[in-house]
Amino acid sequence: LEQETWVWVLMAYAWLASVLPVWLLLQARDFLNSLLLVLGLVLMYAGFFLQGPVFDAPAINPNPIGAPPIWPFVFITIACGAASGFHALVSSGTTARQLSNEKDARPIGYGGMIAESLLALIAVLACTTTLGGKTAWAKVYVNWGAVQSLGAKLGIFIKGAASFIEALGVPQDLAVTLVAMVVVSFALTTLDSATRLLRFNIEEIGASWGRWGKPFQNRFVATTVACGSILFFAFYTIDGKPAGLALWQLFGGTNQLIAGLALLTATVYLKQKGRAWWPVALPAVYMIVVTMTALSFKIKDFARDGHTLLLTLACGLVLIGVGVTSTVVRAFRRQDGMG
Repeated sequence: LEQETWVWVLMAYAWLASVLPVWLLLQARDFLNSLLLVLGLVLMYAGFFLQGPVFDAPAINPNPIGAPPIWPFVFITIACGAASGFHALVSSGTTARQLSNEKDARPIGYGGMIAESLLALIAVLACTTTLGGKTAWAKVYVNWGAVQSLGAKLGIFIKGAASFIEALGVPQDLAVTLVAMVVVSFALTTLDSATRLLRFNIEEIGASWGRWGKPFQNRFVATTVACGSILFFAFYTIDGKPAGLALWQLFGGTNQLIAGLALLTATVYLKQKGRAWWPVALPAVYMIVVTMTALSFKIKDFARDGHTLLLTLACGLVLIGVGVTSTVVRAFRRQDGMG
């Protein structure tokens, strides 16, 4: 099928996954994907330890050509493997609806992030040990711009992780196919979960509009609006490239901004319950500061390069972050009787 046809097929699937009960489609597909992920991780790590590869990448590369400053960008580049705002939304939007017992939330939540960290670690190993020596590594990572395309990043990971599985005696083509399936399954999981979460957001916005927003509280209408907005960005181009590739530059900042805001919300909740709140407040403040700093760098770059849409979105993210943070601070102060 052509790429455009696949877009429509995937959006039809996302529409169904959003409107159907979570147990009917999304839960079953997520379960199958989890089995694929566990199998992939076990094979990758087993192959890595059996192969015993030598690191091609230098232990420290203090001045990569054209790269942004390590602080704050390392904290938004290593996103889902450490802290993830998207996972905060998923946990409240879909995971919580599938728990049979609230006590299961802790092992599932922590276990999920540990698994995510294991995936992040194997990604680092695959991209630093399988390129054929330090000279080959230097050619691939010749400068920051050389590996900025999403396709280049995925290609390096898929080939590297597949080489680990090959060490177990698996044919190369089969190993590459297996790793590619793991990557695609993540993308599919993100698509249907994100569409469902966007539907919830649209329904909540509709509820805040009173009778004017009543149509948007219908799950079919809300899902159609959600899919329509996704399709817009799927077919919209920026400088001749799909908008998604351009918007990818804001993914890390957006994801970690949501993580910081989620931690701030948890801080207020713990304060209300009379529980220890500072262990959550400290990383929340750090996350907000780091993300806002990173977004300010991106705003400067977008303004310099004339990317109006990306500049507008980045500025909007900063305003949202400032607005929500100020709301949380006021709520916190009210609990202390300070206004």
